[in-house]
Amino acid sequence: MALFRDENTPMIDRYRWWEVAGIYAGIFAFLFFLLAPFLEGFLVSLRPLSQLFTSPYRFIPENGSFEAYSGVFERLPNFWRFVFNSFLISTAVTVAVLLLVVPAAYAFARFSFRGMAPVLGAFLAVSMFSGAVLLIPLFRLMRTLGLLNTYWAMIIPGVAFLIPSAIWLLRTYMMRIPVELNEAAYMDGASQFYTFRRVILPIASPGIVVVAIMTFIGAYSQQFVFALTFNSKTEYMPLPIGLFAFFGKQEVVWNQLMAAAFMGIAPAVIIIFFLQRYLVGGLTAGAVK
Repeated sequence: MALFRDENTPMIDRYRWWEVAGIYAGIFAFLFFLLAPFLEGFLVSLRPLSQLFTSPYRFIPENGSFEAYSGVFERLPNFWRFVFNSFLISTAVTVAVLLLVVPAAYAFARFSFRGMAPVLGAFLAVSMFSGAVLLIPLFRLMRTLGLLNTYWAMIIPGVAFLIPSAIWLLRTYMMRIPVELNEAAYMDGASQFYTFRRVILPIASPGIVVVAIMTFIGAYSQQFVFALTFNSKTEYMPLPIGLFAFFGKQEVVWNQLMAAAFMGIAPAVIIIFFLQRYLVGGLTAGAVK
């Protein structure tokens, strides 16, 4: 059998059987190492606490149950309040970032102005800084503005740290949109704002959804440091702070901790699941012309 057949043959049928087997084996190994921690975490949530460190190790839990999930609410009565706070903060950060980034990315993609390259370089440099490096200046700023112990104390830093990477990602996507569309709209008498709103935004919607998902995930993951530093009131705390309730003085209630973590991320996973077609479309758009 030839290595490659004619151009009408599907790509997967152009390989020998052992090459196809190698491809699927590599995919399986990648998915296994990617999903194994999540599978083990879920199995830990089903195990009784007394069986977590027994020897020999048993992959399938003995007498497994969902008792740890109900125990979450006994140990953390305000669990859903923490989840609500996390989603509120992440959603506010995502909306604010999109409102600022979408027109900025369009300007960087379509116009050329003096100092554009240094500004983009500065955005890239800022995105390399960890939030922990600027905690003290940010704390003093939040205290001066009177924003400590509020949602804004976590929303504003989140927006500031996520804007640079979002601009770079969306600018790259918008640069793939043919400039001829702008020229055609201009010939028809459309203004720049009308072209941006009625022509560019509908085409760029898959890329905007990608940026929104990435921003939401980034805002969800960085809440711990900001919340621990800028807030001391329970009613404003996000889920990562709430998970600290499972760390006792003598032991860590691992099964309830894993149960709380899975329940906390489940709504986000469901949302991303329904948006995955936009995510895949946005990441692959422009790859084939």
